[in-house]
Amino acid sequence: MVSRTKDLENLDEEALGAMIDPQNLPRHVAIIMDGNGRWAAQKNLPRIAGHRRGIQSVREIVTFSRELGIETLTLFAFSNENWQRPSTEISQLMMLLERYLKQELKTMMKNEIRFRTVGQIERLPASVVRMIRSVEEKTEQNKKMTLILALSYGGRAEVVDAVRRIMEEFQKEKISIKDIDEELFSRYLYTQEVPDPDLMIRTSGEVRISNFLLWQLAYTELYFTKTFWPDFRRKDFLQALLDYQGRERRFGLVGEQASNSGSMQNASSPGSSGKRFLEDLNGGEEREF
Repeated sequence: MVSRTKDLENLDEEALGAMIDPQNLPRHVAIIMDGNGRWAAQKNLPRIAGHRRGIQSVREIVTFSRELGIETLTLFAFSNENWQRPSTEISQLMMLLERYLKQELKTMMKNEIRFRTVGQIERLPASVVRMIRSVEEKTEQNKKMTLILALSYGGRAEVVDAVRRIMEEFQKEKISIKDIDEELFSRYLYTQEVPDPDLMIRTSGEVRISNFLLWQLAYTELYFTKTFWPDFRRKDFLQALLDYQGRERRFGLVGEQASNSGSMQNASSPGSSGKRFLEDLNGGEEREF
């Protein structure tokens, strides 16, 4: 897909949008938002400036995903490993998170976006946890899109926590050994009731998944871009979506089997229907933290 990706880089947003097949969009997109610190370093700015600029990218991609009709968007915002960063940076990140949630609640309600979190949320500062729970509760009935922030999250920790919970249920004789299969195991993950991602995007040029959704990414299409997260915009997102639409998803089957079963997703011919996604964001005023 390298040549296709390079071809897409030469197109502007309008041309990319016109190529989108709205019937072949991923239901669930997950993004590793990487490169905030390096973006700031290249501009001789403090790291927090990169995180602030990254918030603008979050706003744009969340709103654009809602416009496109993507059902679930998961953003890897803070990993378990991030707790090893300097305490001052962690404090600044927590302040940004709390402020973002407070400011974006109105937008979530207006656009009928449900907010959820996954991870070891209890490790976050108490004020942040309160804000998270408040926004989760207020948006619980929103049905148009689900926005998930992975916070204090690690894929290995998620698996360990799932095993621990299953063992607790086993000791209480609520489940038996023969009950344990992939479906049951999935119900004990942080992402229970959430479909696995169809597309995972990682920014900044790093080509690895960094302990993100280890169980859930089994059949996910992976897309890597050199663009730092603070510079990731609608055009970059469209490039990733078009790259996804140009792939064959076989789920372990050969091409003919996948085609016959209807599980393989092919890119459709470019059509005018994609142009409906090209309207400019209304009220997209940038806010600095």
